[in-house]
Amino acid sequence: MTLLLIHAGGTIGMIQTSTGFAPAPGVVEDHIRDHIASGELPPVDIRLLEPLIDSANATPEDWDRIARIVHAEHDRYDAFVVTHGTDTLAYTSAALCYALEGLVKPVILTGSMLPLTVEGSDGPRNLRDAMKQAGTAPPGVRVQFAGRLLHGARTRKTHSRNLDAFAADPSDVAPRRPGSTLQLHSPAVADIAVLAVAPGMSDTLVRHAAALCDGIVLRCYGSGTVPQLEGLRQALATAWERQCPVVAVSQCPEGGLALGTYSAGEMLTEFNVVDGRDITIEAAYAKLAYVLAETCDFPARLEKLQQPLCGELTLS
Repeated sequence: MTLLLIHAGGTIGMIQTSTGFAPAPGVVEDHIRDHIASGELPPVDIRLLEPLIDSANATPEDWDRIARIVHAEHDRYDAFVVTHGTDTLAYTSAALCYALEGLVKPVILTGSMLPLTVEGSDGPRNLRDAMKQAGTAPPGVRVQFAGRLLHGARTRKTHSRNLDAFAADPSDVAPRRPGSTLQLHSPAVADIAVLAVAPGMSDTLVRHAAALCDGIVLRCYGSGTVPQLEGLRQALATAWERQCPVVAVSQCPEGGLALGTYSAGEMLTEFNVVDGRDITIEAAYAKLAYVLAETCDFPARLEKLQQPLCGELTLS
């Protein structure tokens, strides 16, 4: 098996500095080379994302940099492993699902909650497991973490400290966009707002976003209710008039939305807010970035946002 490891940065490759842990070249590379020499890891080529990033600073441009490497090297390698920081790993895994239409190789993302340079790090196990899964997993983008292999478009970070920090709802749909040939999609350079409703909330931010942004992810209560604020209604009307897509997601980590169940969600259906169903906020944000880039036709954008592209949401 020919394997390419793309090291993007993150906790797994950090060292202690005067201001806290920070990414450093050499940490992941030296660990892998030492363990290849001892026979604990299989041979692998390594490519660094330059500069290495703390995933808190990751942007859609970084998703695109990783996707472009996979796309360029797709025919040369049998599988890919991406080491990445945990804070935004779920955004990147979802983004790669959207970006690599027609992917026929496994892409496995992993990282760690403790740096390789710290005693008791979970990095060695996650690296070993990810490289093993790269040799056996079917085509698609997945996350290997704490002994579990997770759907790349449904993964979310669920704990800020535990080593078992990720979860994903199950899906029968492979984490890849089907296609007859490999096609690279890039995210839009767009202003996308992520806003949450709350009791007694000000409507200032949502009205501002509706007037200026290219897309909005709106985190609603429960199965799809929002405060009955006139300012929120006006904001949704403005977004509709401007052809700014609004995707509703639930603030609950389980269950998802069912717009139309309660009258308190009536304004969402009135202004054709996209029912995100059980999509994660990470997958919804990334999906908006890619859909905005793929078509300028507003009805076509809404159609793509409402339909699953790679198992990121379920329709039933």
